[in-house]
Amino acid sequence: MTTIQQAWQSGRSRLASSPSPELDARLLLEHVLQQPHSYLIAHSDEPLSATQSAEYEALLERAEGLEPIPYLIGTAPFFGLDFVVSPAVLSPRPETEMLVEHALRWAVLREAPVIVDVGTGSGCIAVTLAQQIPQAEVVAVDISADALAVAEHNAARHAPGRVQFMQGDLLGPIGSGVDLITANLPYITDGEWTSVADGVKLYEPEGALRGGPDGLDHFRRLIPAAAEKLNSGGMLLLEIGWRQGKAVRCLARESFPHAEIIIIPDFAGHERLVVVEALQV
Repeated sequence: MTTIQQAWQSGRSRLASSPSPELDARLLLEHVLQQPHSYLIAHSDEPLSATQSAEYEALLERAEGLEPIPYLIGTAPFFGLDFVVSPAVLSPRPETEMLVEHALRWAVLREAPVIVDVGTGSGCIAVTLAQQIPQAEVVAVDISADALAVAEHNAARHAPGRVQFMQGDLLGPIGSGVDLITANLPYITDGEWTSVADGVKLYEPEGALRGGPDGLDHFRRLIPAAAEKLNSGGMLLLEIGWRQGKAVRCLARESFPHAEIIIIPDFAGHERLVVVEALQV
């Protein structure tokens, strides 16, 4: 019979074309065995049952077909939490943690900030902020009912009773009086879409990724709406594509002529966030 170590090695070999074959094989094994990484190490000589072997084999076949690992195991890590995911939502990306970190530094000093997360998807931003800032009022908006169902499930797991959910387009359902607006909008350009990994194209929701010819279709609608909803001294935090900083800053300047607007790069030096801080009146 195949041992845990042998199964891990086999999975690593079969997923060699993945950017992280060892991690992918490990996550699939952990899912099949319902055990953590430490168990795989400590029990490497333990054999898999016939049922476990068959389940692992089936998952490997799907992974070889480029189906993303988070969808295969049903969860993805974000900011130290496990978020339930499905093909209705994007799998949370590590780079989005930058947005959350910046939001936390700003909001944690406020007495009772009203926070709105636009296009919430899995809810990873809204739920994390609600968990980390107990004094905040957090609202999550998405146009997709299926996405909201996933986000509500994650909120029930990690921040029960702390997030209000609304279905609608961008800030459509939201009134004024907001202190912080966060948004990880679709920003992939039509040209960039041709080079996106096949696994992403085949399995992740296209509407949550593509942002039109220059990737900015949603930004053009959100930013003016945000200017109407934000309180004096409020903040708008936008995740952007790696070459969109100047264009998004120009869009923001049109709606926020007196705001402080900065572009923040990620650890690779790529443009990642646009921060718009409305002046206190």
